[in-house]
Amino acid sequence: MNDKNTIIAIVLSALVLIGWQFFIGGPQMERAKQEAQLKQQQQQAPAPGTPGQTPAPGTAPAAPGQTAPQAPGTGAPAAQVQTREAILAAGPRVQIDTPAVKGSIALKGARIDDLALVQYRETVDPKSPPIVLLAPSGSEHPFYAEFGWVGGPGVTAKLPTPDTEWRQEGTGALVPGKPVTLAWDNGEGLQFRRTIAVDDKYLFTAKDEVVNKGAEPVTLFPYALVSRHGTPKTEGYYILHEGLIGVLGDKGLQEETYKKLDELKPVDGRREIAFPNVTNGWLGFTDKYWAATLLPDTSAKLQARFSGGTIGTLKTYQTDYLADPQTIAPGATGSADMRLFAGAKEVQTIDAYDKALKLNRFELLIDWGWFYFITKPLFKLIDWFFHFTGNFGFAILIVTVLIKLVFLPLANKSYASMAKMKAVQPEMVNIRERYADDKMKQQTALMELYKKEKINPLAGCLPIVVQIPVFFALYKVLFVTIEMRHAPFIGWIRDLSAPDPTNIFNLFGLIPYDPTLLPVFGHFLHLGFWPIIMGITMFFQMKLNPAPPDPTQKMIFDWMPLIFTFMLAGFSAGLVIYWAWNNTLSVLQQSFIMNRHGAKIELFDNLKGMFGKKKGGT
Repeated sequence: MNDKNTIIAIVLSALVLIGWQFFIGGPQMERAKQEAQLKQQQQQAPAPGTPGQTPAPGTAPAAPGQTAPQAPGTGAPAAQVQTREAILAAGPRVQIDTPAVKGSIALKGARIDDLALVQYRETVDPKSPPIVLLAPSGSEHPFYAEFGWVGGPGVTAKLPTPDTEWRQEGTGALVPGKPVTLAWDNGEGLQFRRTIAVDDKYLFTAKDEVVNKGAEPVTLFPYALVSRHGTPKTEGYYILHEGLIGVLGDKGLQEETYKKLDELKPVDGRREIAFPNVTNGWLGFTDKYWAATLLPDTSAKLQARFSGGTIGTLKTYQTDYLADPQTIAPGATGSADMRLFAGAKEVQTIDAYDKALKLNRFELLIDWGWFYFITKPLFKLIDWFFHFTGNFGFAILIVTVLIKLVFLPLANKSYASMAKMKAVQPEMVNIRERYADDKMKQQTALMELYKKEKINPLAGCLPIVVQIPVFFALYKVLFVTIEMRHAPFIGWIRDLSAPDPTNIFNLFGLIPYDPTLLPVFGHFLHLGFWPIIMGITMFFQMKLNPAPPDPTQKMIFDWMPLIFTFMLAGFSAGLVIYWAWNNTLSVLQQSFIMNRHGAKIELFDNLKGMFGKKKGGT
């Protein structure tokens, strides 16, 4: 029974990981790559220079309880898609200059549509270009934020549009501690002012004011939106959400993929998911490491939505909200405060905004996964040791030791039970041979033997079972936290979140060819140095265990290290290093405990038994 349960635990764990990697992870990555290439080709077609999703100038909601702003027509088509640089040079802009971001705000439309994250690069090369997050409409990958007003019932006054030419009051760039103010007069008695501020990280605040110098009151609805044109390239992994996201009051966390939005049935040419009458909410877009989200006042009552549409062949996506209307009397001023987070999903930064702004679980912008209660504390612990060692790789090694210490009592009982199992192995073999034709008597005799020797046949499964949540939690930490991105270890490992770049199939770089480029089998021909170390340590650990008497079971045990070696070769180097180090500690611990209980350590005898008999043997 012990052999069967151990086999079941190991095989199920292997099947879960193998199935995920080869039947979900690999195919999804390939599909994502193909879809991204297709979208890039589509984006080369002529597209309108203005979005098809901003609230319509001067169009009023049907009623104050309406769920979302009205969408205007597509506007006049623009010329061929231009480069981001060409569009930025085409008109006046207010520069943004902070320690974390650089970019600009277009005076035409007053959008925040140009933002680069200067502390993050596209590759591990520090000279590679910075990450571009936001880009203007008409460029290859438009992604921008916009604030404004929608007219209430009966309002015919001119309101700001994406084509409105604002003017800057004063001069100078937008820097932390020095807001900029933009102004526009509609010539009909309404004067608009927008004061934009930014902190030293990724938070923009906008205060919109409307002064009514006319003779009649006017009712306006403040709105904010984040718009994205074209389906962005995603990682394609089931365990990572990329797309539209928000925590909307008591509705909790809402996550929608671009594909899901595309599949919705269109209404009046648009596909949308509405969230009426929401308070204490936030919403926006999230990528693996970056995000752009709207952070309205937690007390504001919102009509929020996720929506999608098309401009020609180009798919567009939007998150937006409409706040309660304001009736501005003659001589009075209406105002609305809005916030935008646009930047890197740094754990400390996200948590700080969550606490300071009293947001509704803004921490969920980072996809901690089902094992949140393990994943985030595990990251915090690794990050704490990182500040002492200066290296996330060493921090992972230290945390692995601590995890082993936490589970030491359980492991001691397990290995002690395995030592007893090994001691009675000859008796178990005799029982199986004696009752080979009567499985019922065989199991009864084995259970009596376990009871007599005080052996728990399930104890050997426990170390494997308890490692599975920790394994997935660490995988999640390495996969989703930006702190691990481009974090070096030692030697050739320059990015713990990426696979080991070496490959035995080209003799670790001595042969100037990448075997992964081969058709069909290339995906499986990546086996780095650290995965090989991991496989060797797992092989030694398996050989410490009692050899199963059944030939089929023995074959499974013998092949398991090799299967795991190839399977984990494409995983994050940090995860493989953890697994190798954990195996090494387990071998030392198991050897010590089994030796203390009088069990013979037959590691090298087992190896000889696997590869052949001793020289001169019969």
